[in-house]
Amino acid sequence: MRYKFRFLKLLIFIINILLISGLIIACQNHKINNQPNTKNAACVQNYDVNRDYFPDKITVARAKGFSVEYHNNYKVITINNPWKDAKTGFKYILVQCGTPSPKNIDSAQVINVPVNSVISLSTTHLPHLAKLGVVDKLLGVSDTKIVNTSEVVEKIKTGKIANVGSNASINIEKILELNPELITTYGTGNANNDSYPKLLEAGLKVAINAEYMEDSPLGRSEWLKFTALFFNQEKKAEQIFEEVAKRYEEVVTKAKAVKTRPTVFVGFNFKGTWYMPGGKSYAAQYLEDAGANYLWSSDKSTGSLPLSFEAIIERASDAEYWLNFSQKWKQKKEILAEDSRYGDFKAVKNGNLYNNNLRVNENGGNDYWEGGISNPDMVLLDLIDIFHPDILPQHKFIFYRRVN
Repeated sequence: MRYKFRFLKLLIFIINILLISGLIIACQNHKINNQPNTKNAACVQNYDVNRDYFPDKITVARAKGFSVEYHNNYKVITINNPWKDAKTGFKYILVQCGTPSPKNIDSAQVINVPVNSVISLSTTHLPHLAKLGVVDKLLGVSDTKIVNTSEVVEKIKTGKIANVGSNASINIEKILELNPELITTYGTGNANNDSYPKLLEAGLKVAINAEYMEDSPLGRSEWLKFTALFFNQEKKAEQIFEEVAKRYEEVVTKAKAVKTRPTVFVGFNFKGTWYMPGGKSYAAQYLEDAGANYLWSSDKSTGSLPLSFEAIIERASDAEYWLNFSQKWKQKKEILAEDSRYGDFKAVKNGNLYNNNLRVNENGGNDYWEGGISNPDMVLLDLIDIFHPDILPQHKFIFYRRVN
């Protein structure tokens, strides 16, 4: 009996040792998983204080919303205008993996680069990942159903990208489980709706992309460089954007030679208000560059103008073209069924109706607001073909369609 008792005590002792060892290993693994992987080939093994670890640098030429300052082993990104009427900005200190962080960083986030895993909470960021060749690092998106970027769609089909929600419906638990090194999102200034404060509170690394605040198509497109900074892909981003900008300017040159500029208005009546883009907005810039006469071009604002239906009819009843209206309208009869007053517009009578919903997936995800943001040169080709089809006789619409 005595031997059995000793054996039982020994067995319990061994089990306790195993349990404690298991806990220690689990804690060590968790700690390792939440630390930058300095054994990664991209990380520095022998730090040299005098070496410039970012020989390839970007130059921000069109975007107004962000800037970057380079140091030998880290770079500082400043977000100047994260949302409308913002009273604050953001700073991100990107430290080359395997090198020391700078001192006196105040409230700035420190993020080790290049990042090896990312979650994107806006579809507009996905074309950046595809162009930079880093889709393999994508772990999750806000909603897989509305994605159009082909490289991401293919990865979604394999079940390797998770739905994590966004804004008020953000799934913090799921994101913590995925444990990304970076989350890219956007802000509106609405504390009840924005997801980034919750993500920061959970101890996650979050970068706000404010491309939607830009007032030019190329300014929005240049945020590709912002994304590139986190992956040390500056050289590739510079080359890609330079090509996009060159193609855009070449097409603009063709449109500038037109002798007549047809009149155009955009938008639609939504719950009693017609939101018309300001004369200094990116939408107005598109129309100007495409050789059109935007009827609100004299306005000096960059945002939207809330107008009445009567104000639109007064100015735009004789306009030659109407663009960018409700995504649900596929035919002219649907427009008239919504409100018979639409029939008073000359553009409706003449059938000059064009909408930016040619590339919409089965779940309603519109590639105009995804790939179109990243490829303004392609959007411009469509617009020029609408207003001046003789300039591009071989062009086929990419994002726009005529509504009959």
